[in-house]
Amino acid sequence: MVLKGKTAIVTGASKGIGLAIVEELLERGVKVAGWSRTDPGISDNDFQFIEADVQSVESIEAAYKATVAKFGTTIDFLINNAGLGIPSAFEDTKPEDWQTMFRTNVDSIFYISRLLVPQMKTNDFGHIINISSIAGLNGVKGYAAYSATKHAVTGLTHSMMMELRDFGIKVTGVYPGSTNTHFFEGRHTSTPPENMMRPEDIAKSVVELLDTHPNYLPGDIELRPLRPQGKPKK
Repeated sequence: MVLKGKTAIVTGASKGIGLAIVEELLERGVKVAGWSRTDPGISDNDFQFIEADVQSVESIEAAYKATVAKFGTTIDFLINNAGLGIPSAFEDTKPEDWQTMFRTNVDSIFYISRLLVPQMKTNDFGHIINISSIAGLNGVKGYAAYSATKHAVTGLTHSMMMELRDFGIKVTGVYPGSTNTHFFEGRHTSTPPENMMRPEDIAKSVVELLDTHPNYLPGDIELRPLRPQGKPKK
């Protein structure tokens, strides 16, 4: 598929995996609306920063209107990348943290995707990629609420895929393992930062998914570091 000239929305675009995806898309000639609360400072004629708080339905709707005003009604790709993880044991999780994570990680996918799906159906084309986590496939000790949100993303992604494929719309779930981003700053992890994947690695994989043959539907993609503990000692 020729990506040049297509249009994409990327949420959580100001840093980490989201920023890397934006940069990779721009490199491939894709026009990008980067949704986030802070401006990533990208200077490119094909990029537009759209201030958005994905926890707010009103902010999401305003961001969509601003995107359409800039790029038109045809949005080819949606990368639901915005995410939040607050580490806590199950019984210590604050109700407000639980709600905040669900609004950010799950509700935003629902509200944003349902805005784009009608025009994707009209165009008989579109690709929605939901960036989840390995925590969406297995429970993680100390991250009960976060893991619950990511399991919800898994169920939502699978249902969207089954409902939308007949309309020419692809839906793919991406499940990264340990990635060297701000998510792990100041947190204990079994994988040293130097052995983690880089945001650029995830970004290249995501863009390759968008570049698949029109008749090919890539399903769940699980990405993990090759050597999380480094090379074995001889």
